[in-house]
Amino acid sequence: MTLADAVAHLSPERWARANRLLVRKALAEFAHERLISPERLPDGRYEVRSDDGLTRYRYAAVVRSLDHWQVDAETVTRHRDGTELPLAALDFFIELKESLGLSDEVLPVYLEEISSTLSGTCFKLTKPQIPSAELARAGFQAIETGMTEGHPCFVANNGRLGFGVHEYLSYAPETASAVRLVWLAAHRSRAAFTAGVGIDYESFVRAELGDGTVERFARTLTEQGLDPDDYLLIPVHPWQWWNKLSVTFAAEVARRHLVCLGEGDDEYLAQQSIRTFFNHSAPGKHYVKTALSVLNMGFMRGLSAAYMEATPAINDWLAQLVDNDPVLKSTGLSIIRERAAVGYRHLEYEAATDRYSPYRKMLAALWRESPVPSLQDGETLATMASLLHVDHAGASFAGALIERSGLTPVEWLRRYLRAYLTPLLHSFYAYDLVYMPHGENVILVLEDGAVRRAIYKDIAEEIAVMDPDAVLPPAVERIRVDVPDDMKLLSLFTDVFDCFFRFLAANLAAEGVLDEADFWRTVAGCVREYQDATPELADKFRQYDMFAPEFALSCLNRLQLRDNRQMVDLADPSGALQLVGNLKNPIAGF
Repeated sequence: MTLADAVAHLSPERWARANRLLVRKALAEFAHERLISPERLPDGRYEVRSDDGLTRYRYAAVVRSLDHWQVDAETVTRHRDGTELPLAALDFFIELKESLGLSDEVLPVYLEEISSTLSGTCFKLTKPQIPSAELARAGFQAIETGMTEGHPCFVANNGRLGFGVHEYLSYAPETASAVRLVWLAAHRSRAAFTAGVGIDYESFVRAELGDGTVERFARTLTEQGLDPDDYLLIPVHPWQWWNKLSVTFAAEVARRHLVCLGEGDDEYLAQQSIRTFFNHSAPGKHYVKTALSVLNMGFMRGLSAAYMEATPAINDWLAQLVDNDPVLKSTGLSIIRERAAVGYRHLEYEAATDRYSPYRKMLAALWRESPVPSLQDGETLATMASLLHVDHAGASFAGALIERSGLTPVEWLRRYLRAYLTPLLHSFYAYDLVYMPHGENVILVLEDGAVRRAIYKDIAEEIAVMDPDAVLPPAVERIRVDVPDDMKLLSLFTDVFDCFFRFLAANLAAEGVLDEADFWRTVAGCVREYQDATPELADKFRQYDMFAPEFALSCLNRLQLRDNRQMVDLADPSGALQLVGNLKNPIAGF
């Protein structure tokens, strides 16, 4: 690739399109989070003014349930001194810096994340435009790499600060480039391997890598006079090796605490979460999640060696809970367990930092089960994030699945809710257990476009038990969190209603597939049906009322705009929330 080829996606036309789409999203989500207050004009359009009042953005929009702003991208115009100006996202953030609460320190880094997000959109605009109807018949990884939007709430959602353009083209999920992982030998004096019940290191590594590769790596060590039995193997993201470990961990390499063994043989595809890889060569083998010291959506995407130690035990605990619960079993829910983990401790950086420091999250990995071996005949997989995908012609992926299934939209939705929402409700009410159930953390099992069951993933880092008296095994104790009673239900209202259903309902309504009242009536029906089936939990249903008239508006962009390097204080996640007023609960009336 020539130097110029690397930026071939950055054309004036694509840049203009990407800016229009991003300004549209910013106007919509910032109005939702009450950072801006659009004024209704006599002609029915809306207007937002810059901090100095001199620049005006005008557009047509529909305001839906949950204060969802559906802004028509084609109608957005920008005016100053009576002149129409082109839409420019970077200017937008500078013009509204005060309204958005962007500090002098955060603003330039945020603009860099916006630039990166725009660049990614330009690349996506070069790809063949696959209609949603065609994508609805595509394979698991074609759907994964066919997504164009990323997180629906965050405006700067593809920052990936640290990737150069050649690395973007090699490692971003939407480029669908095959990746071979780099393997290091890590001295056992500083590395630890933990695994779920019934897994031992030697046979696990051989199953993942193959005997030939394991023996090749062992020879590399013996040729340097080192004993392979003194080392553990760690898979590493190629970016992490070239940009971090080879420099930041230079002492470890020099002392042979770390030895680079080269690439493995299997080819992997990056998933939407960017640091997790699906084994393209052998889809039945485990996913590999790696540490990646890249800033993306409010966090450095590292992995902590300390966190890895308890990961398999937490997964085994949850798998057993799901297995032994008749309600969860009846929904078809399963989890893909994080079966094994390996972490490396750099003792000097540990001595110099606290436990939340990015310096402690540079070298670790975990292996997560693949959902592929669990499929029955006729079943296919799709990331749940795909339900919010809308193609270039405005057709939604969810609408295409409904069409393909031959079911009525309400019946299709009912089946999806039973698979996805019912397990979340039961986990909350029966166990005070919450997940981070956004689109990227759930895989749907489909049959002819209809949802059969759901698979939850990203378990150890994302689940929490909110009951101070719950009996947990010592290795699982880490997942207990202290959350005020009045904020517990926000895990469902925010993560499910506001950050997912809000968009799904709006897309289906805009397309004329299902109107909003019918959507939310069906959600209410799912909640009622669950409550009627578990009358023994009636006291909990009254205490935590899913039909409450309103709930607190928890704002994600406000977190990122305030501090885009460390969005949430990991020591106090619920204390870090940005709550601004309330939203009307769309199921309260039902």
